[in-house]
Amino acid sequence: MSAIVSDVPGAPRRALLLDLSSEETPPPLQHLQDWVFDRVTTLDSAQGLLKFHQYRVGIVMLPALAEEQYEQLEALLDHDEHLSWVALTRSGLLEQQNFRRLIYEHFYDYFSLPLQGNSLDHLRHALGHLDGMSRLRALEQEALVPLAEFQMVGGSRHFLAIFDQIRRVAGVEAPVMIRGETGVGKEMIARAIHQRSPQAEGPFVAVNCGALPETLINAELFGYEKGAFTGAYKRKIGRIEAAQNGTIFLDEIGDLPPQMQVYLLRFLEQKTIERLGGNQSIQVNARVIAATHVNLEQAVADGTFREDLYYRLNVLSIYVPRLAERGNDIELLARYFLHKFAKEYGTSSRGLTRQAIGALLSHSWPGNVRELINRIRRALVMSENRMISAADLGLEECESLDMVMPLEQARAHAEELAVRSCLSHSMNNVSQASKLLGVSRVTLYRMMDKYGIR
Repeated sequence: MSAIVSDVPGAPRRALLLDLSSEETPPPLQHLQDWVFDRVTTLDSAQGLLKFHQYRVGIVMLPALAEEQYEQLEALLDHDEHLSWVALTRSGLLEQQNFRRLIYEHFYDYFSLPLQGNSLDHLRHALGHLDGMSRLRALEQEALVPLAEFQMVGGSRHFLAIFDQIRRVAGVEAPVMIRGETGVGKEMIARAIHQRSPQAEGPFVAVNCGALPETLINAELFGYEKGAFTGAYKRKIGRIEAAQNGTIFLDEIGDLPPQMQVYLLRFLEQKTIERLGGNQSIQVNARVIAATHVNLEQAVADGTFREDLYYRLNVLSIYVPRLAERGNDIELLARYFLHKFAKEYGTSSRGLTRQAIGALLSHSWPGNVRELINRIRRALVMSENRMISAADLGLEECESLDMVMPLEQARAHAEELAVRSCLSHSMNNVSQASKLLGVSRVTLYRMMDKYGIR
């Protein structure tokens, strides 16, 4: 791991000096106070230093470049997002289009040689500014890292409780049921449980029960023998058997057809399966994690989901709240994905405007985290500015976050949030939600109609 240089209080700041102009008279950089320069004269030497040290500022003394040197130099300049580069060059070289583009796209600043008059002071101020900006970027990234446990981001009370539940259930062999709306990240939680479980070395096999045709789901889950049906020209291992010594994740378990529920129940009780067209019981050691966005209690009451299977799956349960219920996590997630995807897309976007944050917090997020990710990706592509706006996100601007809300409006907003929260927590079971709210079902239906809640 690279060591960050010059973090000792009072010590001179250290920068990388790549001197490609060996025939030029070096500028008097030794007169820059509080700076020490590690000078190298080749790109390979610079790459070697970057493997062992993490600089915040670098200087390149740029002569005229051969065509093949551009690509090698650009690879070096893009090596570290926290390393800011300054170019020292002859002004006449800027007449070349490729040279101008190199300066514009890869350097934060440039100075013309020779350094005369106040140029040295200006260079010192520029280096100090870039060093400070690099420190701020590093601190912003460090602030997000502790929140990104299990590759999930959150600091709200609800989500910290989920982190704790993941740790608790990971070491237990019992099945886990993950509840929550579509797009809240149920599969990521399942993967997090698997990664911390005794089965971590084994495979993680995910199956979307709602996406498989009813005629194929038996073969997909349990496999089949050669000749079991027309087109079965060879044996196929099913998804459950493929998860041997690992974890099988059954997403949208509420959409599993009744006949398949019987077969799954047998697997949970006996840890054995039979391939379609076969008569041999196969022992499978795989942990089961299921997920659903539907109210399974209501499905059991309606007769569409087996009660015995429900109790077999619902040994350990984790509820994932809607994104709109997670408060400041929305901003944390937005900044996390902005930082992550900005590197992927190579954009210059640095952050979110105050209006964009207000729009994020006021949006209802019907698509939850999946919608947020899509909006951040869209903004990075569409934005032409260094700060992402509400328009870039495809959201309407809201008033300043400091705006005082009238009492009647505040009450209505709190009431709507309470209704949505209770309905989500009860998986849209109106009877349970009305009990949580302390109102009658008729009153709850009236409030749902008032706020346009289906």
